[in-house]
Amino acid sequence: MTEQSVSLYFSVPVCGFRKGLAREYFETEEVPPPSTIYGFLLSLVGEENRYIYQGTRLAYALLRIPQWSVILRTTWRLKVKAPPGLGSNRRPDYQEILTGLELLIYVAPGELAQRLQQAAADPTALKRYGGLSLGESRDLINDLIWFPELPYQEGHWLTLDTRGNLPLPLWVDHVGSSRTIYEQFRLQTLPLQPPGEQDHRWITIRGPNFSDSEN
Repeated sequence: MTEQSVSLYFSVPVCGFRKGLAREYFETEEVPPPSTIYGFLLSLVGEENRYIYQGTRLAYALLRIPQWSVILRTTWRLKVKAPPGLGSNRRPDYQEILTGLELLIYVAPGELAQRLQQAAADPTALKRYGGLSLGESRDLINDLIWFPELPYQEGHWLTLDTRGNLPLPLWVDHVGSSRTIYEQFRLQTLPLQPPGEQDHRWITIRGPNFSDSEN
């Protein structure tokens, strides 16, 4: 199969991307982190090993800024030795959410892009389970379009910038946080066209033991 980039559009009616240090009040990032986008793509093709496609390069844009709001919901914690969701392990907390999220994603040529091409060509061959979500399991994908032709002219692109105001995780350490990897980003309004090879909109997914020689 010829190597080429893959593009896809998807929408999520309700979602939230909890900030790493948020505890009592669950703040959300204003844009999904690269680690979340990568996890979504792995879920889409039914891949459970997140290490296998390290080095994948992504570029993505918000097609419009989603609406922000606050809800009161029941959350689970581990305060006492009891099953999650019972007793004092279950309590209400405020959480920020986003509604009306629409994204355009490009995946640069590589092994994950090839697997996505295969999924687009024959969705019935996919072997996966559960709903397709962006982050939390409740944040289900509503629409997904392969290689879309969109009416939008511009998008809000996530762009690498050492002086940017958005610190977002490339990789999340799910046992503690010492090996979580962050980069600085900003949103930049640009035409909805594939970025050039050296464009700062390309984001390389890498874990703590990844080196560029592996890519």
